[in-house]
Amino acid sequence: MKLLFSEALPDYEHYIFPYAIWAFPEAKETPADLFEAGFLPSTRELNRFYLTRHIRVRLSGFTPSSENRRVLRKCAHLRMRLVSQADFEVTPARMEFCHSYAHSRFGEGIMSMERLESLFTAPVATHIMIFDDPETGKEAGYVVLYVESPRLAFYYYSFYDLGMFDRNLGLYIMTSVVKSFAEEGIGFLYLGTCYSDRALYKTQFRGCEFFNGVRWSNEVRELKYLVARQGKAPEGHLLEDQHYLKSYYNADAFGVAREHGLRFGGVRPSPGAAL
Repeated sequence: MKLLFSEALPDYEHYIFPYAIWAFPEAKETPADLFEAGFLPSTRELNRFYLTRHIRVRLSGFTPSSENRRVLRKCAHLRMRLVSQADFEVTPARMEFCHSYAHSRFGEGIMSMERLESLFTAPVATHIMIFDDPETGKEAGYVVLYVESPRLAFYYYSFYDLGMFDRNLGLYIMTSVVKSFAEEGIGFLYLGTCYSDRALYKTQFRGCEFFNGVRWSNEVRELKYLVARQGKAPEGHLLEDQHYLKSYYNADAFGVAREHGLRFGGVRPSPGAAL
């Protein structure tokens, strides 16, 4: 992959000069290679990715917890079907269903009908998971997915019947998808970013990991620390936070760099050389 560093707003007071890190896939690379390196798609065409704190489930380590099983019982009458993008008909009724959900959840004008339709037809949407009631035929929800079997699936967008909100339908849908792909032998299910308390529900699955800018971590305590830290408007960089470094690496920033740092460019130190 090739990297570009796109400058963001600086904070001169604290000597923070941010760059968003963009990755562009090269020949013979697939999106799974960029997901593995900590990137998520920033275009629906899968031709540009961005480095971010996001969550995945290592599905070989997933078994349903008692809470997962409780959630699955709440909507056990629903049927789940995975269809390819080509076999999913983008009908006016389906788009109106999704538009109504987006209006209620995201706000008016956030998701236009044109943008909505593109979510279901772009390269990032290889498959759609459909949830319906087999007795009535009524569709209760959809998940837009990128699937690169057997390496990964990416939970891109979901839309569901808000009339079933009291039955935890949204969480039921996500839990069902995790369980289904685990049973199918998919390596990882990527669930998107986590920068707030509201997104921590994604950590309730055994096998949960998150990308912290250095490595994939399965320490949920670490993720909660990062979410809480950013809520306090911290002064300085994370890798200057001595409590964080001691708690999760038992090293200073130089030790983290020696153990985990990436190297690129033409200059490479000789084997065994000090950083």
